[in-house]
Amino acid sequence: MLVWLSDYLIQFDNIFSVIQYITVRGIFSVLTALGISLVIGPTMIRRLNYHQIGQVVRDDGPETHFSKAGTPTMGGALILVSITFSTLLWSDLKNHYVWVVLLVTVLFGAIGWVDDYRKVFEQNTAGLSAGWKLFWQTSIGLAAAIALYYTAFSAVETSYIVPFFKDVSIDVGVLYIVLSAFIIVGFSNAVNLTDGLDGLAILPTVMVGGALGVIAYLAGHVEFSAYLNIPYVVGSGEVVIFAGALLGSGLGFLWFNTYPAQIFMGDVGALALGAALGVMAIISRHEIVLFIMGGIFVAETASVIIQVASFKLTGKRIFRMAPLHHHFELKGWPEPRVIVRFWIITVMLVLFGLATLKLR
Repeated sequence: MLVWLSDYLIQFDNIFSVIQYITVRGIFSVLTALGISLVIGPTMIRRLNYHQIGQVVRDDGPETHFSKAGTPTMGGALILVSITFSTLLWSDLKNHYVWVVLLVTVLFGAIGWVDDYRKVFEQNTAGLSAGWKLFWQTSIGLAAAIALYYTAFSAVETSYIVPFFKDVSIDVGVLYIVLSAFIIVGFSNAVNLTDGLDGLAILPTVMVGGALGVIAYLAGHVEFSAYLNIPYVVGSGEVVIFAGALLGSGLGFLWFNTYPAQIFMGDVGALALGAALGVMAIISRHEIVLFIMGGIFVAETASVIIQVASFKLTGKRIFRMAPLHHHFELKGWPEPRVIVRFWIITVMLVLFGLATLKLR
């Protein structure tokens, strides 16, 4: 929005031309979203407490979680408000990538809101049925994938690159739509599964989202993309503004979500943020790198799949409890230890993922 205003104001003073720079707007996007989160957060927590919108804890979960019952949830709405406002304020709204990632984030957040509403107000721990949740997730994911496929300027924007290899690019054709929808839906649910401890999901999301923002900027810069031998995606650099908003809002939310949490994000936040990561990776053409940097999310999801498969096939469980963070809790790890160690692992994975840009 301010990009349009700066176009007009430049004629009066060249100082307004600074707003044209993506890097400057990216920094202000972070600060804006962070500021909104910190200002609105306390009021939202008080309102949620007043209306008794508290967390419903699973009966079969670790006993240490029973004390969390009643903690305000649906705090992901704070994240969505911060991201949306900051993105609309600092982005070039003529860029279609901005609209795709923002709309997917908001719509997945709406799915999560319905899920949380049923859990909180109807006291239904199952929330929205798995079938309906998957239906709406898939529908939105396919719509986003179709939009990206048919607005691609070149074949490279729908081909899959393989890390560590300079000239390996797989043209999957229309299969790109199916794969992209799978990534969006898969990561949406992966972040949701990870969101089980105070601050466990939000900081890895911030780190991975920030790294994807850097990659999107490099992919959208003709010289940097040529130097790194990565696909040049026209206009993808504008995704930095959204990434900045995600980073700022995530850090602001972590201020209140850190152990012991004053508020939980709920599905409204987790589903939205996971989908956002998927879309950002697709736009920047680094889906495989997303699986590397988001290794914690992948491991959490894999632990659930392995646990269910093992129990159905053999009647035995591999882990003491799934997702994976509960397994370590039941082994005696204090909650803060699980959280911080998962954060440390994510730092290493994100750095390794960024290193793949040059290791080719």
